[in-house]
Amino acid sequence: MTKQTWDLILLGGASGVGKSLAAARIAATAGAFVVEFDDVVAAVQELTTPAQHPGLHHFGDGTAAQELPPGRVLELQIATAEALEPALLGVVRNRLTVPVPAVVEGDYLTPAGCARAVALGRANGREVRAVFLHEGDADRITANYAAREPGSGVQAERAEVSARYSHWLAAEARRHALPVLDCRPWSTLADRVDGALDAGGGGQISV
Repeated sequence: MTKQTWDLILLGGASGVGKSLAAARIAATAGAFVVEFDDVVAAVQELTTPAQHPGLHHFGDGTAAQELPPGRVLELQIATAEALEPALLGVVRNRLTVPVPAVVEGDYLTPAGCARAVALGRANGREVRAVFLHEGDADRITANYAAREPGSGVQAERAEVSARYSHWLAAEARRHALPVLDCRPWSTLADRVDGALDAGGGGQISV
């Protein structure tokens, strides 16, 4: 990676597209550490109830996501992500108070929230950049799940939702002028992420 010019990276993308591996690579090269936004999600869900904040508990009413049609699961996933935007901004505000670089990665980072975070960093004289990874092929994501979670069997329905969510994230990221990178070919992803970061984490970069 070229000389680091950022303070905080927001790495978004659907489940099963390779965010964790990419985040670890970025962090190791830059001497940063990784913040898994899923941990923040779990914390705020633990601190609230469905009555207090229904937007955070769409999947906690006893209805298994597997029993819902993919379109409905996608709607609930998007709604949950949008409800979590204030939590993302809270994480960013906290990270801007310290000089240690970090990479925040997670399924629930929305392009709208990330665009606000980039602006927040700019207002504080800090470099916050956002990149979204995209994989729209459900079969590829199914294979990724099989490699990552071999004991869970074929997860085709979950992969279908993830692929649809990836398309939604990519479209929203482009609407907010944030870079979108196709995960494949994986062999060049690291260099393409470097290029997006060097470009400032803004503008429409789709490779």
